Amino acid sequence: DDNVWVVAVTGTGDAFCAGLDLTMKERTSPLSPQDAQLDDLNWVGHFLLSIRKRCDKPVVGGINGVAVGAGLGLAMACDVRLVAKSARMMAGYTRIGGSPDGGLTITLPQAMGYERAMRFVMENRTVMGEEAVTIGMAGEVVDDAKFADRLAEYCEELCRWSPITLRLLKRGMVKSMESNDMEQQLRYELANIRRAFASEDAKEARQAFAEKRQPVFKGK
Repeated sequence: DDNVWVVAVTGTGDAFCAGLDLTMKERTSPLSPQDAQLDDLNWVGHFLLSIRKRCDKPVVGGINGVAVGAGLGLAMACDVRLVAKSARMMAGYTRIGGSPDGGLTITLPQAMGYERAMRFVMENRTVMGEEAVTIGMAGEVVDDAKFADRLAEYCEELCRWSPITLRLLKRGMVKSMESNDMEQQLRYELANIRRAFASEDAKEARQAFAEKRQPVFKGK
């Protein structure tokens, strides 16, 4: 949908996503029985693929409350995160004898470094808003009362830019994390900037810069 430039993922009440319900006798899946039978990633494994690879538009995580287990996986899959001051983030796997899923073995080391990620998961630590920013799990902490407004405001701020630029820069960032070939990545960057500069939005941006006014982007 070309009318969607930025996606926000957030929760309601005091939880972002609490992960697995341990009181349930059987695990449920949003997939159909046939899809579940053929799924070799488990449905929570699709969080990262869906947000990072299948969606090339910026996905902003609004961590308004508790994010645990696979819920934390969903939060960390987002491209950027705003976190409420009272929000609690925890892996929870060591407590239940599990192992990280939902892409956390990828996203946690990317966000906070290997040792911090290891300690966070092994020690079953709970991290709240301000510390989440300090250690790299989120980019901005917001007072609880202002959280919804700030999340909407931030998404609107991103919409000031050309959606073509936003999509291409996300593609480049995601590609760089998959590739160990520096020359290949540089060629990919070059192809993207050529594509960006050929757009009508890029021409409008340069014209607006010369005329000292705000650009009006149309996503073309």
